[in-house]
Amino acid sequence: MSDLRIRAAGPGDLDAVLAFWRTAAEGTSISDDRDGVERLVGHDPEALILAERDGELVGTVIAGFDGWRCHLYRLAVSPARRRQGIGSALLTAAEERFVRLGGRRGDAMVLQRNESAHHAWRAAGYAPEEHWRRWVKPLIE
Repeated sequence: MSDLRIRAAGPGDLDAVLAFWRTAAEGTSISDDRDGVERLVGHDPEALILAERDGELVGTVIAGFDGWRCHLYRLAVSPARRRQGIGSALLTAAEERFVRLGGRRGDAMVLQRNESAHHAWRAAGYAPEEHWRRWVKPLIE
């Protein structure tokens, strides 16, 4: 996989990332807009990790660390490029980032209905914690 480049996203990547998520990511988030992604990159410039092959964006993951917990979001790989190790490379980069920052355990947001993602996360060593339930409240309309 030597032709795969893993790097942090910059401000110039945001429109391409948003367009990529529309085709490669499952589901949407209230933060899936330019302002939300700009805030993420402005707050933590290394949190949004990109995978590129031949100059093409082929994968993303958000590796957010708040000083206490390591959160993974938006692991997405181009549908035409899946099962080529891109997701694994992104998770390795995210996990290495967490360890550098002092993180101890990563957790991932994975849609219950996204069965193919469940297989990928399990293959990467993650497992669901059924005794937890995510509670949310939108803060804006």
